[in-house]
Amino acid sequence: MARGVMMLMEWSESLETGIETIDTQHRWLVDAINALHDEVTKPTPDTEVVEQVLLGLVDYTYNHFIMEESLFQQHGYADETAHRAEHNRFTAKAAALLEAHDRGEPPADEAMAFLKDWLTHHIMKVDMAYVPFLKDKGVT
Repeated sequence: MARGVMMLMEWSESLETGIETIDTQHRWLVDAINALHDEVTKPTPDTEVVEQVLLGLVDYTYNHFIMEESLFQQHGYADETAHRAEHNRFTAKAAALLEAHDRGEPPADEAMAFLKDWLTHHIMKVDMAYVPFLKDKGVT
């Protein structure tokens, strides 16, 4: 019997900021978290696949956050410091998951729930807070 992909979260219009570059990057992050979830829920997860997804997640989030923070600096976003703190929290958690994997510990259910909840909250609340500001500055 074929096994379907195990989705942790689905992309939806409620996650769209309307800023193309940011939405493309957010969609990639959702896909990466789903790929990680899919692999770790298999009866015998492939540790190489888990490692590659975690490495990609750490690298991509780091670069995505740099891009967002650059926009904040360029346009003088008032809540940049608080937003950067959120980014640092997520990056630390993603790095901790990678370190745990390196020690032979697979991502636990709590870690996957954190990733889903953080990403959903971050996009729908924290990121949506800057959307009107950036759009007002002509960012599309």
